Amino acid sequence: MGRPAKHTTDDFVDAAVALFARSGVRAVTLGAVADALGAANGSVYHRFADRPSLLAAVWLRTSRRFAGAYRVRLGDPTVESVIATAVWVVEWCRENLAEAQVLLAGMRAFGPDEWPAEARAAATTDEQIGRELRASVRRLAAQTAASPEEIVFAMAELPIAVVRRPLQAGQAPGPREADLVRRLAARILTTPAEPSAG
Repeated sequence: MGRPAKHTTDDFVDAAVALFARSGVRAVTLGAVADALGAANGSVYHRFADRPSLLAAVWLRTSRRFAGAYRVRLGDPTVESVIATAVWVVEWCRENLAEAQVLLAGMRAFGPDEWPAEARAAATTDEQIGRELRASVRRLAAQTAASPEEIVFAMAELPIAVVRRPLQAGQAPGPREADLVRRLAARILTTPAEPSAG
């Protein structure tokens, strides 16, 4: 029986995420990941055939973890849960700074055109989130006077806009950003519609 592996696949992906957050995507190589863990190069190649496979794993694991947690947090969407989930996005970014920087960069930063076919086929998280977001918007439209565009903004675009600047500076968003998202999302979703002219 062989010795148990010293490092797991998640260890290698964690190291790659940290390298990306610190130095950008060019720093994420198989050799750099092995060096970061003090592992033999062969142990990285045992799990990832090449650099595109590693980059695919960084994006796919990060996006899936976030999407799964977002779905759980949102639940059956109500005005209150949307506001709470928008605030949670800020808190998640604070608690998962390196992964938040991966998501902020977007999938294109990780070269999906070069990923193995199975990784490209698995990269459906964004599309799935989009479908779920549209379904949530339809349900929320009956609960609030906000327009569909305003609901989408409060759910997704507002927290991203608020965390963008600190994340780009390599800093975690704090309570001030969370409070700003809470106040603005509540204002958008709970302000009565103005009567139409005429």
